[in-house]
Amino acid sequence: MSSTFVRGLKCRLCGQTYPISATNFCTEDFGPLEVDYDYEAIADALDRSKIELRPFNMWRYQELLPLDGEPTVGRQVGGTPLVRADRLARELGVDTLWIKNDAVNFPTLSFKDRVVAVALSKARELGLTTVGCASTGNLANSVAANAAAAGLESYILVPSDLERSKILGTSVFGAKVIGIRGTYDEVNRLCTQIAFKYGWGFVNINLRPFYAEGSKTFGFEMAEQLGWRTPRHVVCPMAGGSLIGKIQKAFNELHRIGSIEKPECKFYGAQPAGCNPISAMVKNGWDSHRPVRKPNTIAKSLAIGDPADGYFAAKVIRDSGGWAEDVTDREIAEAMALLGRTEGIFAETAGGVTIAVTQKLIEQGRIPRDEEIVVCITGNGLKTQDAVADCLEEPAVIAPSLEEFSGLLTEAASPVLV
Repeated sequence: MSSTFVRGLKCRLCGQTYPISATNFCTEDFGPLEVDYDYEAIADALDRSKIELRPFNMWRYQELLPLDGEPTVGRQVGGTPLVRADRLARELGVDTLWIKNDAVNFPTLSFKDRVVAVALSKARELGLTTVGCASTGNLANSVAANAAAAGLESYILVPSDLERSKILGTSVFGAKVIGIRGTYDEVNRLCTQIAFKYGWGFVNINLRPFYAEGSKTFGFEMAEQLGWRTPRHVVCPMAGGSLIGKIQKAFNELHRIGSIEKPECKFYGAQPAGCNPISAMVKNGWDSHRPVRKPNTIAKSLAIGDPADGYFAAKVIRDSGGWAEDVTDREIAEAMALLGRTEGIFAETAGGVTIAVTQKLIEQGRIPRDEEIVVCITGNGLKTQDAVADCLEEPAVIAPSLEEFSGLLTEAASPVLV
C-alpha cells in the first residue's frame, strides 16, 4: 500500500500544503501543486532487491507513486526497453548512445500510458466516474483506451486539425471526441472550465498532480536498466515541459531512498522550431517563456504554445548545465528516417525532434562525443506516417521476373518499403 507514504499536496512555489483532492493549484499564489512524500518511510520500506523481485512494469516503484492502494487502471503499463543504439551512435559520431523506447508502451504506444494509468487509478480512488483530457493526440489515445478498460466515461477534446490517425486511435475506444477550432492552449482552457463546472476528472487539469507523477517511472526504469545509475546526458522532448522535470525528480528520489549514487546528469530539452517557447527561453536567457500563439509544426504532439511547466523545465535544464534546441520540420522528418534505418525504431514526429536535436547538440559541442547519452522516444511513428513520407524512396515496381529484379541490383537501386 502507498497511502502511508503520501503526506498530501504541496505548492511548488510557496510550499503551502493541501490534503489529497482533485485540485491542481495553490489558492495562495496559484502555483502548481505536486504530491508530497515521506521519503524516510519509503527508504525504510523499499530497496533495490524488493523492486527487482516485482514484475517489470511501472508499478514496481509504487511506493513512489501517489495511490492509496493497488493500481486499478493500467496494470501492465511500462517496462519498455532501453536500447543500446550502436548504429545510430556511429552515424552521430558518439561512443555510447541509448534509446529509451516508449514507442512500444502498452496499450497505446506512447509514454502517456504511464501518466494516464496513475491519473485514472487516482480518479477511481476519488470516486470519479467521468474523466477526460485536452490533448494533441497521444494523451487522447491513452485516456480513451484506459478509461474504456476501466469502465469510465470519457470526454476527449482536441484541436480539430489533429492527425486523422490519432483521432481514429481515440474514437475506436468509444470515447466522446470533440474537435475544437483552436489551438491546444484554447482547448486546455475550455477543459479547465468543464472540469470545474461538472466535477469531472480531467487528467492534465484537476488530476494533474497525480498524472505528472507517472512520468517519473520513465526515469526510474532508465536508471535501473543502466545498472542502478544515471547517464551523463539525457535528451528529452518538451511539450508542456513536465517529462524532463519528472525524469530529474525520479533520479533524485532514487538517490534520496538510497538506491543510486548522487545523480550527475545534464538535461537537454528538444522542441520543434514551429513551437519552441521553452527552448527559446533557454537560448535567449529569458526568465519566463513567451507563448507561441499559433504553433506551426508537423510535431503536433509537441505543439503546446503556453506550456504549464515551461518555467520548471527551463530551470531543470539550466541547473543541470544542459541546454535546449529546436529543429525544422525537414530536420524532424529526416531524423525519423535516420532512426528507422539505423535502429529499426519507428518514432513519431516528437521522436524525430529529439533525435534531430541530439544531432545538433553533438555538432555544437554541447554534448561531448565520448560521454554516455540517453535519448527519450515517447511515441510511435505509426501515428504520424505522413510526416516522414517525403523522406523515403518510393518502392521500385517490376514485373514478376527474375531478369527485372537482377536489373535492379545491377543499377544499385534497392527498393525502400513503406
